[in-house]
Amino acid sequence: MRRKSVGRTTTTPKPSLFQSPMFNLTTIAILGGVFVLGIGIGIAFSSTATFTPSNVASREFIDTKAPNPEICVQYGASAMVMDTRLFVTLNPFNVYVAQPSMRPGCVLRTNNWAILEQRKLVTNDQVRDCKNRLNTFGYTGDLGEKPDIDCIYQNEAAKNFFITEPGAVAPPIETDRF
Repeated sequence: MRRKSVGRTTTTPKPSLFQSPMFNLTTIAILGGVFVLGIGIGIAFSSTATFTPSNVASREFIDTKAPNPEICVQYGASAMVMDTRLFVTLNPFNVYVAQPSMRPGCVLRTNNWAILEQRKLVTNDQVRDCKNRLNTFGYTGDLGEKPDIDCIYQNEAAKNFFITEPGAVAPPIETDRF
C-alpha cells in the first residue's frame, strides 16, 4: 500500500505474526509455560504411588505387610509369595494354570535360621537338608502362630529385566546371597 506524501512515496510495513497485539512474544511465552506446567502436573498426578492393596508400588509397602516385619527386614527380606497350580495333559499336550494367590512373605538369610530353630518351627533334619542343598527358608504367616515355612531355592538365573534391558538407566545391582 503506498501513500503519497509531499514529494515522496513511503511503504507502510505489514505487521508480522509476532508483532500483532494478539500474539506478542510475552503471550506466547506465558502460554508455553502454562502448557509445560500442565503436562508436568498431569504426569505428577498420574504417577503418584498410592499405598493401597490395589497398587503395590514400593518396597516400603511390601516391608510393612510382611509377616513379622521387624524380624523380616532385620534378618532377611520381605517378599511377595505367589502360590499357583499347573496342570499338564499329555494327550493332547497342554498346560493349564490356575489363578495364583498372592501373600506377603519373608525370606531369611542362611545365617539367621536360628530364629526358626529357637522357636521350634523347623527341625534339625529340615535345617540340615536345606543347608545341604544350599537353599534358605522362606515363610508366610506370623511366626507366633502357625507359619507356612518352606526350604526355598534362590534362582541365580532369574534376571530383573527392568534394569538389564536396553534403555535402563542403572547398571545391574548385585543382590545379597541368601
